[in-house]
Amino acid sequence: MQTRFSGKTLLVGGGVAAVAIIAVIIGMRVADSRTEPAGDPAPLVTVAAVTIGPVASVVSINGTISARNELPLGIDGEGGRIAAVLVDVGDKVKRGQRLAVIDTSVLAPQVARLEAALVQARADADLAQADWNRAQGVEASGALSKEAIEQRRAKLATSTAQVAVVEAQLKEMRARLARSEVRAPLDGIVLTRKAEVGQIVSAGGEPLFRLAQDGAVELRGKVAEQDLPHLAVGQAATVRIAGLDEPFKGAVRLLGATIDPDSRLGEVRIALDPDPNLRPGAFARGEVLVSDAARAVVPQTAVLADRKGNYVFVIGPDMKVVRRDVQVADTTSKGVVIASGLRGGEQIVVTAGAFLREGETVRTTT
Repeated sequence: MQTRFSGKTLLVGGGVAAVAIIAVIIGMRVADSRTEPAGDPAPLVTVAAVTIGPVASVVSINGTISARNELPLGIDGEGGRIAAVLVDVGDKVKRGQRLAVIDTSVLAPQVARLEAALVQARADADLAQADWNRAQGVEASGALSKEAIEQRRAKLATSTAQVAVVEAQLKEMRARLARSEVRAPLDGIVLTRKAEVGQIVSAGGEPLFRLAQDGAVELRGKVAEQDLPHLAVGQAATVRIAGLDEPFKGAVRLLGATIDPDSRLGEVRIALDPDPNLRPGAFARGEVLVSDAARAVVPQTAVLADRKGNYVFVIGPDMKVVRRDVQVADTTSKGVVIASGLRGGEQIVVTAGAFLREGETVRTTT
């Protein structure tokens, strides 16, 4: 008997063969996957050894150069027109030296008139004294009546009183004349001058001069609230002025008693020796070395932070990362200064620490 195959029979047979081939391929891939090792390789991280060494802790102070004792000077008299200005900015003056003179064309004649009146009053008093002495000499003889004697005694008293009145008036006028001169109350340097010849001035007006006592200057600056407890009076300081290479030496003279509630800054004053380059009003930056203790310094990328605080990852002997809480003391150009938490010699993760979990095994590279 002859067997015949239709087209449908050929298609079915081909499909069965294709399914069998696919099943064989899948089975081979499954077998291969079972032979591969399970899990990904350990992450590769960069580590560095922690070293301990002296670290300079510096408190920075920004501020301006100011006169230590600045004294404003003006007119304490009646005022008037300035007739002469005898000093200028930068001049050194001595105690009692004249700085400016007010026009005395009105006061000077009044003083002269009172001086003449005093001479006349004293002459009248001398004449009254002589009359009284003669009256006392003839009183016993009865040559003068009691009324005449009393008149001479009253005239002497009046003349003496008139001398006292004129002397008081002259003293007042001389004082007013003296107050028409602006004099230096102490030795110092003229910082500012606003007096000009011809200017009308009056008591209580704007100061005509400002003096720096003995030329002493200081840096008046502000520091952060947390830095103020590290400062103490007498600590050495270094002050730099913009545009000058050489620093100026000084010392902490005063620490503010209060903290500004808005800026959270406290005042610091650093005493400086007089120098022509230390001009009041100039911006300056001061530094005070408060400590050089031995501490650990680590790269900034090694220090992480979360709700519990700052920490680093330390590589253990089993190549697993361990969290180590640290306390940050300062930040320098070399890295982060660690106050506590590291003893030195530990291997810490420098990079990729944020992607690690505590206890995770890692591979290291330096």
